[in-house]
Order: sequence, then C-alpha cells, then structure tokens
Amino acid sequence: MDKTIATPAAAVADIPDGAVVMIGGFGGSGAPIELIHALIDRAPKNLTVINNNAGNGHVGIAAMIEQGLVAKMICSFPRSSDPVAFTEAYRAGRIELEVVPQGTLAERIRAAGAGIPAFYTATSYGTDLAEGKPVEEFDGKHYVRERWLRADVALIKAHHGDPMGNLTYRMAGRNFNPVMAMAADRTIAQVSRIVAPGDIDPEHIVSPGIFVDAVVEVPNPVQEEILIREGATYP
Repeated sequence: MDKTIATPAAAVADIPDGAVVMIGGFGGSGAPIELIHALIDRAPKNLTVINNNAGNGHVGIAAMIEQGLVAKMICSFPRSSDPVAFTEAYRAGRIELEVVPQGTLAERIRAAGAGIPAFYTATSYGTDLAEGKPVEEFDGKHYVRERWLRADVALIKAHHGDPMGNLTYRMAGRNFNPVMAMAADRTIAQVSRIVAPGDIDPEHIVSPGIFVDAVVEVPNPVQEEILIREGATYP
C-alpha cells in the first residue's frame, strides 16, 4: 500500500513516447512544476497534453513545448499571459491544437472518471467547435454530444498526502487536480508533505488513494508565476 516515490524523476520515469498526459493546475495554481520539469529531463516525445492552458513563459508546460515534447495540446486557453512558446510552435506547424470550452473540458475529464463515455451540452452549439459532432434536440433546445477525455497519466499537485495516496488540496490549488486524478490510468501526485497514515481526517480527503498510484514529496514547490517574473527558463 505504500505508494511513495523518492524523487520526481523516479515518479515520471515510465512515461513513454506518445503518452496522453493530463497536467493539473489553473495557470500556476496547483501546477505540478517539479513533475513537469522532471518529465522534461526524461524527454519523451509526441505527447498529447491536456491542461487548462498551453503554458506561459519558458517554464512548466511552455518549456515542454519548447523542448519538443508536445505533439498536441488539448486546452481552453492556448493564449494566456505569456504564450510565446505555444504561439511560435503553432505558427510553425510543430504542434496540434484542440480548443475545448473550459466547462466542457472539466466535464469531459469528470465524465471519464465517472465512467460516462459521452454527454450532451449546449455549449459550442452553432460554432466551429461543434463541427462534425452529433447534435440532438431536447425540450426544444439543441445540444452537442461530447466524448469523455481520458489519459494514460495524470500529473497533479496536492497539499498533503499519505503513503496510501489519500490527498488534500490547498485553496485554489484544488481546481482540475481531483477530476484528473480520476480520469487517468496512472496518477502521480506531488505533495508538499507526506504524513503518516491516519493523520488526515477522512472528512478532509478530496482524492481517495484508490485514484492515486504514486506520491512524491516536494517540500517547497516553486510557483510558475514567480519563475516567470524572475525570467526563469527550463532547462
């Protein structure tokens, strides 16, 4: 039952070329930067990355794109505060993009975790994003059918975790992380502190250990926005 891994590098060592990787976070909040950078060091190719945005500056997901790891982005906001890495790669034809409305993105991920292969939403009806998708009418209103969104691996960031993989989150860092933990074949969580079994009140557990395969302690995680303000690049 002990799911602890010694280092971020060891945690991501088995992620292969061509994997579909969900990465938690809403901007820098809840983004597992140490796991992302460890994945850059390992350098698998042709990844499909699912995230709320397509990275900022030259760290995190943006650094993955600059290092040529990402073949496709599935996200809601490909242009954020400093999207130079994605913009250059997209204009050069080096990366594919699938834009998904934010609520639809969250629900596609949640549906996968709940075992729901498809659902209907009014969002995107009548727009280019609905092109080619089945549409049905319910009670006089049109709805677009959307498929679930699953991944081979989810990289997430939590606050506290125990050796069995039970997780808590800190404030806004919760965002996409819990639903992504449920929607991947393998979930790897970086946590600020690993506590002893039983130290987390069951009422405070957000992601039960059944959804988590590996936990790695990162006591002082870096924050993406601070790295960007400092002009940091990775590697």
